[in-house]
This record gives sequence, structure tokens and C-alpha cells, in this order.
Amino acid sequence: MWTGHHPRRSSAVRRSLLMFIAILGGLSTAQAAAEGPSTAYASVDPFIGTGGDGHTFPGAAVPFGMIQLSPDTQIRHFRESYKWAAGYRYDDTSLQGFSHTHFSGTGHSDLGDVLVMPLAGEVRLEPGDVSKPGSGYRSRFSHDTETAEPGYYAVTLADPGIRAELTVSHRVGLHRYRFPKGAPAHVLVDQRTSIYNYPGKVLWSRVRVHPDGAVTGFRELRGWAPGRSLFFAMRFSQPLTGHALHNREERIEYKGFSTPGRETAERAQLEGRELVGVFDFGELKDQELLVKVAISPVSEDNALRNLDGDMPGWDFDATRAAAREEWQKALSVADFDAPAPMRKMLYTALYHALIAPSLFTDIDGRFRGPDNQVHQAKGFTFYSTFSLWDTYRAEHPLLTLLQPEQRNNDFIHSLIASSKVSPYGVLPVWQFHGLETWCMIGYHAVPVIADAYMKGIRGYPADQALDAMVASATYKPYGGLEHYMSLGYVPIDKEPEAASKTLEYAYDDWTIAQMARAMGREALANQFEMRAKNYRNVFDTKTGFARARKSDGSFREPFDPAAVGYGSDYTEGNAWQYSWYVPQDTAGLISLLGGDAKLTAKLDAVFDAKVSAESFAHVEDISGLIGHYAHGNEPSHHVAYLYSYAGQPWRTQERLKQIIDTQYKATTDGLAGNDDCGQMSAWLVFTALGFYPVTPGSNEYVIGRPFVERAALNLPNGKRFTVVTENLGDGRPYIGKVTLNGKPLERSFVRHEELMAGGELRFVMQAKPNKRWATQAGSRPYSLSNAQH
Repeated sequence: MWTGHHPRRSSAVRRSLLMFIAILGGLSTAQAAAEGPSTAYASVDPFIGTGGDGHTFPGAAVPFGMIQLSPDTQIRHFRESYKWAAGYRYDDTSLQGFSHTHFSGTGHSDLGDVLVMPLAGEVRLEPGDVSKPGSGYRSRFSHDTETAEPGYYAVTLADPGIRAELTVSHRVGLHRYRFPKGAPAHVLVDQRTSIYNYPGKVLWSRVRVHPDGAVTGFRELRGWAPGRSLFFAMRFSQPLTGHALHNREERIEYKGFSTPGRETAERAQLEGRELVGVFDFGELKDQELLVKVAISPVSEDNALRNLDGDMPGWDFDATRAAAREEWQKALSVADFDAPAPMRKMLYTALYHALIAPSLFTDIDGRFRGPDNQVHQAKGFTFYSTFSLWDTYRAEHPLLTLLQPEQRNNDFIHSLIASSKVSPYGVLPVWQFHGLETWCMIGYHAVPVIADAYMKGIRGYPADQALDAMVASATYKPYGGLEHYMSLGYVPIDKEPEAASKTLEYAYDDWTIAQMARAMGREALANQFEMRAKNYRNVFDTKTGFARARKSDGSFREPFDPAAVGYGSDYTEGNAWQYSWYVPQDTAGLISLLGGDAKLTAKLDAVFDAKVSAESFAHVEDISGLIGHYAHGNEPSHHVAYLYSYAGQPWRTQERLKQIIDTQYKATTDGLAGNDDCGQMSAWLVFTALGFYPVTPGSNEYVIGRPFVERAALNLPNGKRFTVVTENLGDGRPYIGKVTLNGKPLERSFVRHEELMAGGELRFVMQAKPNKRWATQAGSRPYSLSNAQH
């Protein structure tokens, strides 16, 4: 039990002091209140998730920015790259350099573009062996010298004795290096590296030195997104004294000088597959060198435009302050009043939820699409990094609640624009840097768009959006859709992971029906509402599990509900984990199981099972186990809330406490599984507030129980919605009563429009379950089978 200061009282004292100081200093109340977000900023710890399986990075970024400038501790062969999916692991003791693109929390590794490493004295062209200090250009470091905060990272490179600091704008990364006295300063750029590495990954690359000392280049890769091209531009705050460009594949070396007229442009560049550039500065008088780097999906010239347009000056401290101010504003959408560990976890979760999707539009509005061609964004900003199988569940619903409508409109515009230029005419599945990876299952751009539409977000062509949704749901070559449309399920003898695909397609279909009906397209709505019931076709009432069927209609045998493996009947899970995936019709699932008591008994069997973690060791993404429940992976994220659909919300309250207590910590290994571009974090934010979007597209949030004494959401429409909890404590895990704007709330859900109207949701907690609350007729959340609210 936490025994520190009283959070609500201390918050009130802080506000009173702030007002008093404001009066003394002649500030207005509004000006004084504006100082508040700094406490939110200070509560963020970017190291949370950098250990264990969180796969987050500690480096510098701005909200939804194009640049993620962060240290890379190891570049591993792709068969070993899972643990280093973000390039950095807290357990490592040496780092290879600082690259400019990173995923936050994904289960797949890639990116790590434009790796830069400062060197002092002797130059080595190979990174060297991790276990042999001094064998290459990598350097040891100590966590004691590290600092990480939103928009800023710093570390001391122990071997060369260089202090490195990093900050960013939207399209530019800015480095500040302080070199030791008496040692020549160099900057190495390694074009060979990628976080997801293997021989031959770099198809072609170039490094070019311009007469004014600028450096540009590009590389094309055959990585996770095949054929990905990225261009960069770099400037230095000090003049070059020399440079050397190396092609390590062909052992070609070119040495040159920066003095204008000493060399031709043709001789000042090198192309190939294994390029390393070294840029020399001699002994610097003030020992300080700044390096700024921009990237572009379009061209080297555009990278220069991004560089000079986004960051024309050299003021590191001002750039850091601007990044800090942007994060303060972004984080100020929520005011969490909770004990220090929970407060840190929540603000860090909010921080991680605001990194992706990421900007992928140049300063002139051009971007690269899934056809690998350059396009012009007109009237919107193009974003990429859509981990949709993960993020449609809670990450995107959180953004619809807390981000300005324009940002959400830009996301939807980006999805529509991608479908228009896709060679297949479909919405993204898992897209980054504009290109499709086809990773994971479902067509989950569909619920992202439908959920936004149902919530009144409208700044995009809705008819085009709906047409793209239907195109994605009827693209026969994708994931067994041809058979799904003819049989009503995906057959396992035609397509792997067939049970999961059928369940997820059925939910996506329901969201199409929701949007179509809201737009007055009844025939289309009826068609997809019928498809939304296809989940029934893979449910085996004899065993009580969703199962894979063959083309002849029989279930595949033999059947083991605990069996799990890649290419099996289920996606990253087993029957115990996936049979609950009917968010559009949990009442229908209850009926198939045989009633409320059967559902709750089976849920208890999930959580209470004795399951060894070793049984999932061969599937990397399944972690955070409580019985069969796997909080480290997305298919389980809604399961604890299902007790409320069976009229037992107090059981949801019990399970949520169990999950929070065991799956989140304010430590480097504080995430039970991959953060997956903010999904794990968004789950925590919603759950701590006391409600969760089990069914995006329904405009309902299922009430769980709160984990904060007070939280205020500063909504984009200018309203303020506050959650207040009385009697919060470990000994009082149950809801006694709930009021909304002072009136008793006797249902187990709250509507989106009620949140957006502003007001107060108040919980009173108690030691024993209130088995009368939210059990009356009409108190249960939405289900397709008994849709009545």
C-alpha cells in the first residue's frame, strides 16, 4: 500500500501555490495554469519498456514526428533481432551509434537509418565485437551518464570520451558532441547497418559530399518493406578538413577535402552496397560539434529542403526547448493524480501512445506511397507507421478521444490515399514509410476509419473511405477472403490461422455495417452485418472453443485448445486466448457457450489455469501470462472486461487489479510485452481511467474500475472530463457506486458523447463487491444480438 502524501491534497496545494505565485508575479490564472504540463513532462520515463519485451527506445522524438533519433546498442542478424527491435536494450553496455528512424515497441525489427557515430583520434571502419571493447568504432557506456526525457537524450561514450546529446524537430535530428581535448574529431556514417540486418539487405546506396560541406545520400533496402528507399541530408556546424568515403564490398576508398574547387562533384561521391563515410574536423577549438540530419522519402534535394526549412539554425538548446514545449502541450491533454509510480507509468504510457503513426510528408507535401512512387498530399499531411492489428483496439480510440480532429483526419486521409495508389486498391494492413508489409491479419484500417466516423470525425471524403473499406473486405487474393465470402469462414486446408482470420474479419465487417448504416447505405449495412455473424461458423459448441474448419465443413482434428505455433489455427495465440474474440457480439458468444454462468466459468478457467511460460517459449510475442491470459499480446486485451457482458462487473474489477499489479511497473522492464506502437500503453491509460473501448465502432466504453484518485481529460473540443475516485486503495478493489455528473449510473458502460460533453464520472470504491450494480436489464454493453441502445 502506498503511504506517501495525499495526491488530491498535494494537487490542491500545488494549484493554490501556483495561483499565489501568479498573483505575486502579476500573472493571470490562465498563465499560471499553463505551467502545469511541466509536471507531466517530468513524470515521463522513456526508459520504461527498454528492457524485457517492451521494445521501446529511449531516444529523442516529437509527437508523431518523422525522426526518432536514438542509440543502437546492437545490430543483429535478422534471426536474432527480435530483442533489439527498437535498436536498444537496457541490459547492453556498449552502443554502435545513433540512427534516425526507430519503431516504438514493435514485435518486428527494422529501420535504424543513417547511423552516425562520433569518433576521437583513431578511426575504425567496423563496429567491432560487442564482447571485445576497442575492436571497432562502438563504445562502452554507463547508464549513470544517460539522460532521457521527451525530445532529448544524452550519454557519454566512454571509450572516445565524447559527450553526445540528441534532440529533434519534426523532420530533423540534431546532435551535439563535445570531444576530448587534443584528439582529432571525426563523424562516421555507416550506410550498411539496419536494426533488422542480414547480408545483402542494402540493394544500393550513395554518399555525396557537396561543395558547401553538406553531405547527402540514399539507400534502397530489401527489408521488411521490400524496396524501401530513404534519402538523407546532413550539415555540420564546423568546416570539414577532409573526408573519406569507403566501399567495403569492393575495397574502394576515396579521400577528399572540403575546400571549394579542390575536387569535382563526381569525385566527391561513392555508390555501392557497403558504404562508410568518415568526416574529419581536426582538433576543434571549443571541442564542440553540432550535426543535423534530415530524411526524406522523395530525394536528396528534398532532404536538404527538409533540413534547411525545418531547422535553419544551430541552436541546440532552443531546439530542445521547442521539443519540450511540444511534449508539454501534448501531455497536457491529461492530468493524472495518482501515487508516484502509477503517475510515472501513466504519463510514460501517454508519451508512448503519441509517437506513432509518424509523419512521412516532406516539407513540400510530397510522400512515397505503397506503389513506391512519389505523390503530392493536397489538403492533408501524410502519416505512416500503421501497426493496425495492434492499434485499432485502444491506441486509435485513445487518439480519437484526445487528439485534435485534424490529426485524426490526417490519419484517415493517409489511409485513403494509400488505398488509391496501392497496386491492389486496398487499405494498409501494416504499413511503414509508405510501404506495405502485409504483416498480421485482418483489414483493420476499416475499424479505425469506422470508429472515427461514428464519433463524428468527418474531415475526409466519407464515401471514398467506405468504398476503400469495402474494397479491402472483398479483395479475394488476401488471406482467404475468397473462401470466407463463399463459405462464411476461412478454411484451414486453404489458409493458415483460419480460425483467427474468420473471427477478425467478422468484427471488421461489423464496423463496415455500422458506418454504412450511419451513412444511409442500408443494403450495404445489411450485407456486412450478415458477414459479422460469421464468427458462429467457427464456434464449436461441443468443446466451447472457436476452431478452424476445413473446406468440407468439418473441424480440424486432432484438437488441443492449448496448442500454439506460427502457421497454426490461430494467430499468435491458442483457442483459450482467441475464442473470446467476438467484440461485436459478446451476447451471441454467451448464447453459444450456454449462458452467463458458462461464460464466467470459462473466463475463470482462462485466468486460473496453471500454465508454464515455457509452453509459449517458441512464440516470441506471447508473454505476460496469467493462466492462459497473455497480456503481452493483443488478442487478450479485452478479455477481462467480458465479465461485465455476463452481468458480473465485479469480476472484471478483480481481474483488472490482477493485471495492473502484475503486468506494469515503473521500471525498464515495466511492460509485459511489446508496446506495439502504443497499444499496451493505451490499454493502461484507458484502464486507469476506469473504462475501455472493447468494441471500437460502438461509441461505448466498458466500465472496469479506476486506478487513479483523479484524472482530468482536456478534450480537443475545449471541454473537460474528470474522473474522481473515492476510497481508492488496495483493500477496496470494488466499485460501490458510480455517478455521472452527479446522477447514479447503473450501467456498465459510458458513451463517447457523454465523455465529449465534459463533466464528471465519480467512483466510490469499497472492500466487498457490489453485486447489484450494473446488473439490471439494459445495463450491459452493446452486442449485435441484442442491440438496444
